[in-house]
This record gives sequence, C-alpha cells and structure tokens, in this order.
Amino acid sequence: MFKLLHEPAPSITLTVDGTAVAARPGETVAAVLLRTPPFHARTTMLSGARRAPYCMMGVCFECLAVVDGVRSVQTCLTTVQDGMTVERQGKATGAVA
Repeated sequence: MFKLLHEPAPSITLTVDGTAVAARPGETVAAVLLRTPPFHARTTMLSGARRAPYCMMGVCFECLAVVDGVRSVQTCLTTVQDGMTVERQGKATGAVA
C-alpha cells in the first residue's frame, strides 16, 4: 500500500503489535502504521471495522493507537522514538478507547 520512496538505512526501531519495524527519525507513527500490514491504526468499538490515518493533521482521530501503554494517542502527531511500542487499538485487540 504505502512504502518509502527511498530506502536509506533507518536508524530507529519500534515495535508494532509485537513485530520490530524500522523507521526514520522525524517520521510519524501514523506513517509507519500505513506501511505495516494490516495497514490500519484501530478498529471501531461496535463493528470492529478497520480505520486508518486519514487527515494526518490531528483533526479526524482515525489514527488512534496505543503508544507505550497510553491509549488513544494521535499517531499522526506523534514522532517515532527508538524502542517505542505501538499496538493497534480497538475491538479486535481488546485495547478499547
């Protein structure tokens, strides 16, 4: 779906749903989620429908995820940090907003 245009050696490693993922300094967590299968940030509480980052500027709240144990973090406004832990949030994971 989404991928980096250039593949320089990333210098940051974070964990997304238990899997190590490489990222670049300054990149947002939402950008990492968009290129990491299954390509969504959260699921809805009622139907379990997948929701992905949409506006990328903190307005729509579709990018909410659990970051370092904190629920409902706007990943489009959160810059990756080395060692960060991210979990997709919602009905399927039990991490409900």
